Amino acid sequence: MIDSLLLAATRIATFEHQRGLTNASGFFFERDERLFLVTSRHVLIDEPSSHRPNRIEIELHTDAANLGSSTSFSMMLFNNGQAVWRQGRDAGGEVDVAVIEIDRKALPVGTVLHAFTPEHLAAPGSVEVGSNLLVVGFPLGFHDTLHHLPVVRQAVLATGWGLRFQGEGYFLTDARTHRGTSGAPVVMRAPADKSGALPWKLLGVHSGRMDMSTRDKVLDESLGLNVAWYADILLTLTAVTGKKVEGLNG
Repeated sequence: MIDSLLLAATRIATFEHQRGLTNASGFFFERDERLFLVTSRHVLIDEPSSHRPNRIEIELHTDAANLGSSTSFSMMLFNNGQAVWRQGRDAGGEVDVAVIEIDRKALPVGTVLHAFTPEHLAAPGSVEVGSNLLVVGFPLGFHDTLHHLPVVRQAVLATGWGLRFQGEGYFLTDARTHRGTSGAPVVMRAPADKSGALPWKLLGVHSGRMDMSTRDKVLDESLGLNVAWYADILLTLTAVTGKKVEGLNG
């Protein structure tokens, strides 16, 4: 039996029409029978680097008995010039998380996936600093190309849970990560009494390495610290209509 966690994440490829741009990670979130793709906002648009794709492709499994069976599912990022994704703000400014609602009727026949729900969100004060976490994604686009599954990297909660690091809506993890992991879910195993089809707590959305531009790149080693935005922003992004909305704690 494959761990359901591996079927909750998906590989994302960004395109400008037919020209491939970047690879990234994402995962599924379900609320009130509506299905969403979650990733980092900078995967969909990043003005500083002039990254402006107009569509993405995600990889979906199409046969529960054969994980080697998969297909690419294309999603346009604009409709009549308007962005179809939703992104948020909170008291600290822009939040690097975005969601796109997926039309279930458009999914390929036999699609196999697992989705997090609001019940998977970790409650305030429920996670100890130093807790072991997992980051589930596609670093440098690397994955199991036979079964089309992500890889899992170990991480540690490096800052106090529930605290907004430097006033921003994120916490830090200590982990070895690479490009392509942006948008990956940051999770920890759920208690035995809360086990189910997807027995994991969803803590955050991995964004990237902590910006340490002031360090000496020759003399100072990389800290290996990463930014993960609090996942409770998803309660806001999936509850309202519109491209920009106000955030909660994340």
